Amino acid sequence: MLAKFLLYELSEYFNRILPIQINLQGAKEVTQKQLRDIIAINIGGHPQGGQNAAAGHATSMPVAAPGGVVQQRPPFPGAQMGAMPGTAGQAPHAQLPYNKFIQACYKSLEKNGWNFISTYFQPISDCDMSINDLIEQIQPDRWPVPQGHRPLRATGSALAVAVTLLEVCFPSTGARIMTFIGGACTHGPGMVVGEELKNPIRSWHTIKEDNAPYIKKHKYKEICFEQKEENQQLEILNLDGERRFVKGLPATKFYDGLGARAVKNGHVIDIYSCALDQTGLNEMRACFNTTAGNVVMGDSFNSSLFKQTYQRVFEKDANGNLKMGFNATMEVKVGSGLKLEGMLGCCANGNVKNASVSDTEMGIAGTCQWKFCALSPKATVAVLLEIVAQHGVAIPQGARGMVQFVTQYQHPDGRKRIRVTTTCRNWADFSTQQPQIAYGFDQEAAAVIMARLASWRATNENDTPDALRWVDRSLIRLCQKFGEYHKDDPASFRLSDKFSLFPQFMFHLRRSQFLQVFNNSPDETAYYRHVLMAENVLESTTMIQPVLFAYSFSGPPEPVLLDTSSILPDRILLMDDYFHVLIYHGQTIAAWRKMNYQEDPQYGAFKQLLEAPVADAAAILQERFPMPRYIVTEYEGSQARFLLSKVNPSLTHNNPYAAEGGAPVFTDDVSLQVFMEHLKKLAVSSST
Repeated sequence: MLAKFLLYELSEYFNRILPIQINLQGAKEVTQKQLRDIIAINIGGHPQGGQNAAAGHATSMPVAAPGGVVQQRPPFPGAQMGAMPGTAGQAPHAQLPYNKFIQACYKSLEKNGWNFISTYFQPISDCDMSINDLIEQIQPDRWPVPQGHRPLRATGSALAVAVTLLEVCFPSTGARIMTFIGGACTHGPGMVVGEELKNPIRSWHTIKEDNAPYIKKHKYKEICFEQKEENQQLEILNLDGERRFVKGLPATKFYDGLGARAVKNGHVIDIYSCALDQTGLNEMRACFNTTAGNVVMGDSFNSSLFKQTYQRVFEKDANGNLKMGFNATMEVKVGSGLKLEGMLGCCANGNVKNASVSDTEMGIAGTCQWKFCALSPKATVAVLLEIVAQHGVAIPQGARGMVQFVTQYQHPDGRKRIRVTTTCRNWADFSTQQPQIAYGFDQEAAAVIMARLASWRATNENDTPDALRWVDRSLIRLCQKFGEYHKDDPASFRLSDKFSLFPQFMFHLRRSQFLQVFNNSPDETAYYRHVLMAENVLESTTMIQPVLFAYSFSGPPEPVLLDTSSILPDRILLMDDYFHVLIYHGQTIAAWRKMNYQEDPQYGAFKQLLEAPVADAAAILQERFPMPRYIVTEYEGSQARFLLSKVNPSLTHNNPYAAEGGAPVFTDDVSLQVFMEHLKKLAVSSST
């Protein structure tokens, strides 16, 4: 509807002007119809003409009225422009980039007295009251939704309009597109689910079974268009030779195109999704991953979680500037002996290749320059380097590996800034200087890079078990190189303090939502992986291995093991896994709380004990973006599952006497102790 409205507004103006002369390799007469067609194509519509356009009205859909009588939706005022994408009798059009012809059209319009930018864009100070009035007048679509159908949402068309407006008016200038989604796109380009409720939105099972018609998967080897039954459809030929027909372009390909157009002009796409069901974040992931946009998932736009998160987007520094940068590029320069394999983070390929680019590609690779449409104070990327020098080659005396980062970005005050950071590291020979290499090992940073690499592989390999196997093989090789042991003697295996926590991180990474898609929707997985790619090391390690604090009468708050043995009746636990902040009351504490002992003055210590984790949780909530979900639960509470799913299951229903104390967890997952025993056996084995 938004796309049609824009076309209607532009067409009304074009109807009032005379044909224009433009100079594009000579004078050319441009008619009103040509201008309308060009703009319609550029925002995802269709040129005027064809069967529907000749009829002089838009295709309308019969909808059941409240009385049960099927009525015809009245045509939109701009219907004479032609039907929207996906209607019968119209051939789908690919998104055309902003080109010289469109630019010449707008220049000609400006010469005739029409300023496109001033018509649709104004400073916020000049239109503040008008915007507030428009927001207050917004009402939901009153047209009834037939029973058994979803509301019609043209999210893809609206996003295409926003991308086109910005690339036409502010090319190569910092800008943000904020998209608020209350449901899945069900109409037009980018639709992720059909209108009928009997057809559920795709799940991981349907994606892996190749039964998700709106997703283009990598194993398709041929895509072509074929006219069938007077409807333009997409024919997909699978590897097994089976032919399937899907209306319109795959949603993933459509949003990939929008993301590429936004990256080209340095524009950010933010997605704010608040709904009880999936909204299509999995298909839209290219829009926010490549443009480094913000992603927020919630249940309702009226929730405090969303409102407080959205307010933090506009936080300012001491000078009154927004805490963000725009339209940035980062070039990495390396010295002799090093090459660039790629980068892991929320950025896009700059397509600048030189001699320092390695043939081995990992992550966003094949370039020495990357583009960031947005930067934040906490934005973090991982640069992967390849050591070119061969093993056994003598290292020159005093030689160092040099790396330089050249970052250019647009500051919120409008000025362009350049920051150059140069660093170096000493070369070391593994055969003679292994202790020196081990001393410089950063367990937390290594765990985060492993998590990003595994998530990248899982996303690009359709979440097959190969990513888990790669994590296991990498961990075994590291233990073989830096562990101290006797061959075929697991009891002799030892790891130094510099590596002691790394296997524990890998154990929790294997069980995390980044690699285990079971019990997570595709939208949730896309959201979790995006945040992992954007956050710093401290926050990322919290995602991989949550932090657990215990509160009791025996002493001050203290960190405890993320284990079932830490769940005791007389304890209050505070768990932070970045996405959730949870307060858990043990069995005894929960019983006292239900008896309202905290309201009795003689039990003031108990009241203070209950308030301590609440104050610490509030401090965490105030510092994090997006704001995590706040949960208060108790022994045998329904939401205690968030805690039980994260702790190490050392005590389960299968071994109830494995340890004293603690709460058993009903799971078939192996415990950390069993995991370490198998790791030791494989590390010391002569056959591996």
